[in-house]
Amino acid sequence: MFSYRHAFHAGNHADVLKHVVVVQLLRHLALKETPFWVIDTHAGAGLYQLEGEWANKRGEYLDGIARLWRLSAVPAPIADYLAVVRALNPDGELRHYPGSPFIALQHLRERDRLNLSELHSSESQVLAQNIAAAGRAAQRRTRVNAADGFARLRALLPPPPRRALILIDPPYENKDDYALVVQAVHEALTRFATGCYAIWYPRIQRREPQEMVSRIVAIPGLRWLHASLTVRSPSPEGLGLHGSGMFVINPPWTLRPALANCLPWLTATLRQDDGANWTLDSGGL
Repeated sequence: MFSYRHAFHAGNHADVLKHVVVVQLLRHLALKETPFWVIDTHAGAGLYQLEGEWANKRGEYLDGIARLWRLSAVPAPIADYLAVVRALNPDGELRHYPGSPFIALQHLRERDRLNLSELHSSESQVLAQNIAAAGRAAQRRTRVNAADGFARLRALLPPPPRRALILIDPPYENKDDYALVVQAVHEALTRFATGCYAIWYPRIQRREPQEMVSRIVAIPGLRWLHASLTVRSPSPEGLGLHGSGMFVINPPWTLRPALANCLPWLTATLRQDDGANWTLDSGGL
């Protein structure tokens, strides 16, 4: 089981992989003048204090972002990601970690929009407070929905500008989330076939994650890129998160070379034992 409160896991190895990918996708969308939307189905609190009680309860960020923080000679995609995190820590001390909403905010232009959903009542309240504290420009470009992200996704597609990044990353506390992701992807593609969909999932000792990926790959005519990062061998007890994956539908052509450049380095830097490895596969490209 995973704790729904993402503050326990903020900045861990799974966040590093997810956010390296998200930064590359956002940078590519921002290359064109045409506006775009970012839709985050499970936004969490948006911003996390690494010195806070929850983050320090497990200290997962120490084996994630903290291992990268003081490094300067890093691959270009890692440098892009670190620049986003450093913008929220201007004094050079690692105190705050941005979730996907605050990573997106750094890439939005005047006409771009951010639509955030968070069902957990406490998390959605903190998210709204964090967006309000970010200033008027952030509030003007952002809508926070205290709602089921899967249901909201159906209502939001297709977005008016016909350009969007849709991030789907439920907590997977309930194994039904895996089936809900597949269903959401099927429904979303019927409404908005050209959208860029980024799906995060945990690598754990259960069959559901791989079955989910296999079911998505089986969708006819799909263009996809699948990256995974494993930092350690699965525990003998079968518990815990030993890695994670990002499955991207309709990826930009720049994403595969960017990940091929940085995944070996990232694996070596974040490895916890000899079970560390990475994969990068694609189809329909």
